[in-house]
Amino acid sequence: MSDEKSQGRGSDGESVFTVVVAAAANLGIAVAKVVAGLISGSSAMLSEAAHSVADTVTEVMLLTALKRSGKPADEDHPLGYGPERYIWAMLAAVATFVGGAVFSLYDGVHTLTRGEELGDPLVSYLVLAVAFLLEGFSLRTGIRQVRGEAARLRMPAPRYLRRTPDTAVKAVVMEDSAALAGLLLAAGGLLGGQLSGSGVWDGIASILIGVLLVYVAWVLCRSNAQLLIGRPLPAEMRAGVREELLSVPHIVEVVELTTLIQGPAESLVAAKVDFRDASTAEEIEWACEEAAQQLRERYPSIQRVYLDPTPGRAQRSAARSGG
Repeated sequence: MSDEKSQGRGSDGESVFTVVVAAAANLGIAVAKVVAGLISGSSAMLSEAAHSVADTVTEVMLLTALKRSGKPADEDHPLGYGPERYIWAMLAAVATFVGGAVFSLYDGVHTLTRGEELGDPLVSYLVLAVAFLLEGFSLRTGIRQVRGEAARLRMPAPRYLRRTPDTAVKAVVMEDSAALAGLLLAAGGLLGGQLSGSGVWDGIASILIGVLLVYVAWVLCRSNAQLLIGRPLPAEMRAGVREELLSVPHIVEVVELTTLIQGPAESLVAAKVDFRDASTAEEIEWACEEAAQQLRERYPSIQRVYLDPTPGRAQRSAARSGG
């Protein structure tokens, strides 16, 4: 992205703060929801408790991802530890699915088939109100970071959130958004049960919370899987890389370009380039150095540049014709 072009390592500090705020909020909310769910007998409240527990586990995994992926490259890992972030983030998404979605779906179906005895919903309403405020504050922190990064990259915030390789922030924003929607569903289930005297509404709310968590887990798993498999830099950024390479003296053609996102602030560029036939070995060496420097100045996230001198297409065609 011009999408990822200037995400510096400073954004990791913001990501850590965002995740810590979300974890602290979810831990307190989870305890309160369990107590309220047991008092009121609401399956939707217990589903929301499972949701908050899953979110807390998720944030612990995201903090682990941020810490482990920040280690510098070494002899055993010459390209660094950046991709480890996406392994832990994917495990966090699985935790959301197993810990939140599965329990919510099971509890909702159980309530619909077996029924439930409704207790006093007052405590649940109070907990939902407090949880809404805390989740709202956590979401506000995540959105503030998203907007800041998007503004720095001069792109709409929704597009940044969709394409960002910083999956820790993406997870917090999506999970907090889902949490607020889940709180409204739980409140609706409580109100429906209170007005009708039936636990059906509570069971439906629990199932809807489970479906919501399945969707969030699926989106996050897909995002992390794409980055683990290997996602290239966005098309406009690849075009900019070609432009920079061709602006370097002695480079006449970019025969093949390969790019790879290794982390929010780490990208790799490998290219087969055709140099002027009259260029000396020394000129080619300095041209490679200049190309790498220009790319890093324009796109700070590009940490590694590998250039391979290669005959151009015209030379290849002439060689084949001559053969």
